[in-house]
Amino acid sequence: MKTCHELYAVVANVPHMFHFWAMERETSINPGRRVVGRGATDNAAGRHERHVRVFDSDGWEPRAQDEDTPVLRTDIRAELPRRIITYNRSPDLPFDRSINPYRGCEHGCVYCFARPSHAWLGLSPGLDFETRLVARPEAPRVLVQELRSRSYKVAPIAIGTNTDPYQPIEKEQRITRACLEVLADCGHPVAIVTRGTLIERDIDILSVMAARGLVRVGVSVTTLDAGLARRMEPRAPSPKRRLATISRLSAAGIPVRIMAAPMVPGLSDHELEAILQAGGQAGAQAATWIMLRLPLEVAPMFRHWLEAQYPDRAARVMGLVREMHGGRDYDPAWGRRMRGTGPYAQMVAQRFRVAARRLGLDRPQPELRCDLFRPPERPGDQLTLF
Repeated sequence: MKTCHELYAVVANVPHMFHFWAMERETSINPGRRVVGRGATDNAAGRHERHVRVFDSDGWEPRAQDEDTPVLRTDIRAELPRRIITYNRSPDLPFDRSINPYRGCEHGCVYCFARPSHAWLGLSPGLDFETRLVARPEAPRVLVQELRSRSYKVAPIAIGTNTDPYQPIEKEQRITRACLEVLADCGHPVAIVTRGTLIERDIDILSVMAARGLVRVGVSVTTLDAGLARRMEPRAPSPKRRLATISRLSAAGIPVRIMAAPMVPGLSDHELEAILQAGGQAGAQAATWIMLRLPLEVAPMFRHWLEAQYPDRAARVMGLVREMHGGRDYDPAWGRRMRGTGPYAQMVAQRFRVAARRLGLDRPQPELRCDLFRPPERPGDQLTLF
């Protein structure tokens, strides 16, 4: 993978600082570049953009289907954040704080609800989201500073709630691992969500934390159909490989749950029971599920993908989606956004309850310990006797 490791001291949460990147992109696909293994089919401007930039060919570019034409590569740039812990007050989330080592995600899941977050950077939620990635290599250092604050009150930190902490670039960047090392050293509880098998690399840290009651993991499996997974999640590990990850985490004593997420009505939701059974057989101790979410720019992107990949089912799928969201592509209301409402949503929820109970996956994961936390030590700090 060809990357561009250029360090930009960018102030966190100031999206317009990223306009230097936005000026380099086109909002339609350049026919002179091959787009291989990507989920999005276009690069439409985000909702905050004043102008739309469209590629206009002069006829001299090579054809995208030619093997010698350049391939659209992943570009990585670095951000220097002022803070790394993000707090939320959402009543339908089981955590109030999270860490995201990366902006954007190379997995390229076409349905990803996090895609609209790229619009805040002046980038497209389409191809930019999966090819123009932002790494935060200073995250571990900033995390230490925040955990040392006298006002900090310990509670479980979630990692992977927006973009995947174990996407392919983590292999080289190692930011997620460095953050885990900080949390492990000071006895801080953490909950991880991923579909990336690279988490197996960190079993040495996670197993020690698990023995102290400091970690639990959720592994997302959307479908058991390898072909469907490759179309929807082009650079994510295969379903079979993710189940193997569940097995390896469980064997290491790490509490892990199977996440049937997202369930796509009319396309993958018929697999719900099979996904739970496969997860249980792999060693998952619990299970959860989430319905497909299509906020903001994700809805037209998903519709376009659906019509191209499954034209015979597109109308049926979107009809069910709208039925569960009051006639809209998405209902952002708390308590409804992740499950939907109406008869179809209730049926899926009932199927999950029955299957989880039958398979012994309806148990809550163990509570994480907060009493072991000690703020990271500064050089010269007096050591404790106990």
